[in-house]
Amino acid sequence: MGDACGGKMKFLCLAYEEQAVLDGLTQAEWHALREETLEYVDGLRLRGHLIDARPLQSAATASTVRVRSGRSSITDGPFAETKEQLGGYFLIEAADADEALRIAAAWPSARFGTIEVRPIEEGLPAQGRYSRRV
Repeated sequence: MGDACGGKMKFLCLAYEEQAVLDGLTQAEWHALREETLEYVDGLRLRGHLIDARPLQSAATASTVRVRSGRSSITDGPFAETKEQLGGYFLIEAADADEALRIAAAWPSARFGTIEVRPIEEGLPAQGRYSRRV
């Protein structure tokens, strides 16, 4: 089901990857994966699904900021210590969640990583940040 105006819905797809897997690729495997990804991105753009897609630098370049009791704390690295790290995102438009999931499943790195798919809120809801609509 599309948005209230009958148009497409927006979804943010977060691509999680295990750096060790990517580091283990040969140069030829990396170039093939990169080319496949760029072709997929071009195809999504041509079909009107892609709004934006960007890779992120290594999680080693990340900093995490928290503010508790008025004091900020900055930690080097990502928020969570896991094997898979956020490697990039792609923002898409799709008719509904099923179509968004199909688009995410065809993303090349989904074969060895994880793609989290979330609908975009069109504003900050008055009833609560994560209120679930039914």
